[in-house]
Amino acid sequence: MKIEWNKKYTTISAYSIIVVFISMLFYIIISEFGLFIAGLNRYIKVFAPFTIGFAIAYLANFIMDFIERKAISPLLSKRKGNKVKRIVSLLLTYLLLIAGLFLFIYLVLPQLINSVTGAVYMVINNYDSLSKSIIDFISKLNISQSYIDDIVLRWNNFVDNIINFISNSLPLIGTYAGRLFSSIWNIILGIIISVYMLIDKERFSMLLKKLNFSIFSKERATRNIELTKRADNIFGRFLVGKIIDSIIIAILTYIVLIITKMPYSLLIAFIIGVTNIIPFFGPFIGAIPSFFIILFVSPIKALWFLVIILIIQQLDGNLIGPKILGDSLGISAFWILFSLLISGEIFGFIGLIIGVPLFVFIYSIVKDNVEKRLLKKGLPVETNKYKEY
Repeated sequence: MKIEWNKKYTTISAYSIIVVFISMLFYIIISEFGLFIAGLNRYIKVFAPFTIGFAIAYLANFIMDFIERKAISPLLSKRKGNKVKRIVSLLLTYLLLIAGLFLFIYLVLPQLINSVTGAVYMVINNYDSLSKSIIDFISKLNISQSYIDDIVLRWNNFVDNIINFISNSLPLIGTYAGRLFSSIWNIILGIIISVYMLIDKERFSMLLKKLNFSIFSKERATRNIELTKRADNIFGRFLVGKIIDSIIIAILTYIVLIITKMPYSLLIAFIIGVTNIIPFFGPFIGAIPSFFIILFVSPIKALWFLVIILIIQQLDGNLIGPKILGDSLGISAFWILFSLLISGEIFGFIGLIIGVPLFVFIYSIVKDNVEKRLLKKGLPVETNKYKEY
């Protein structure tokens, strides 16, 4: 006897089974969330070399592409072939990166370590004298004794928190350094993987496009490629621009601090440069600990430091940053703040770095879909037009 399948009910049954399966899977994940995260971390660790390799290749590609277009192609004739040009530009790129890393480890890192340890001892040793100076200053203001006692108590608690923070930071630095060295094998594998990715990047790109067109419809696959290029443009311009901008700010800060004879100039310039990568909050995150480091040496210099940083950040925000980044964000300060708060809460420090370009990318997709729907309805896409509605 031949069974006649009803296509409508077969489809409904198939969807029902999928929904039930997904619901069961979701319940298992929620009920055993700790085990799920532990298992997920194991798989993430397996793919760690590939993640590291992709990150290195993505950032190094900007340098390699620049060298290949501007330096290698004009020097080598077309008969040499693209393969030779790629190998030469790849070698020069990694030689530059290795030279930069060597200079940092050999020249900068020892001074940073000495500055950090020196700052810790300086804070502890100068605590009593600075506290006495502040108490003497407050006493001259003719404030009632109860207010003075309250201010002194709050100051002591504040300084104790700073000392505890700095003291606890040293073991944390050691822990992260230990993790870095323990994952050195993954870093080496990541570098090797990045070399293979860069040397044959066009081939990998074509394979991914081939896979994309095999899975999705032509229209959907074309849209996926367009979104990938858009994401690459947004993330690439932002990350590379921010890194260059932060290096310039770190060097400029170091020169100004040396001229003004500020203590721990290299350490403070390094802090300012690293935190400058973070949009909006970066200048404040870097300036606050730097201010207190200088404060324990000289309160007057600490106040001058705030003035110097304010001038440098104004210079960066109005001249250097726009020249390097251009209009790579294209969103208001409110959305920058919103994206930083959300991504920072979810992804931590990495979220503060990638949160803004990630939001810009999502924002651009939502904007496309909203404008497409408005055009279908015959409505204007300009925001200011809706003041009349």
